[in-house]
Amino acid sequence: MKQHTDFSTRLDELQQRVATARSAVQSAAAESDAQLRQRIDQAQAELDQSVENARDEASQAADSARAKWAQMKTDAAAKMSDVKANIDKRTRQVDAKVAASDADWAEADAAEALDFADWAVESAQLTMLDAIHARAYADTLARAAANS
Repeated sequence: MKQHTDFSTRLDELQQRVATARSAVQSAAAESDAQLRQRIDQAQAELDQSVENARDEASQAADSARAKWAQMKTDAAAKMSDVKANIDKRTRQVDAKVAASDADWAEADAAEALDFADWAVESAQLTMLDAIHARAYADTLARAAANS
């Protein structure tokens, strides 16, 4: 199974997702409350679908590596707060100090999510390099066996 040939394509797709996220965040800064809520609803729905897909992968995974990564995705998503619930709670607040504190927490959560994404990219790089090495070694052994 030569999946390493897909790595460049998958990295291109990831880069596009980051560009899309950057654009969405930059646009959101100038949007109305209703527009922000619509954008958040869509992002929450996409995350919820991703969590469901990860759960399905974890339950269907035949090998331990795939199951391990699917479970990590599920666990990470479970730790994320429900943004819609936070917004509903936030809009009931009338105290500016409480709202500012809530904003501080939300910004800290966003920073932590970015730290996790950074770690995930580093982890993906390491595992892709390991996969490329493993495939190259297997191919070398196969050629040696064929020449014997």
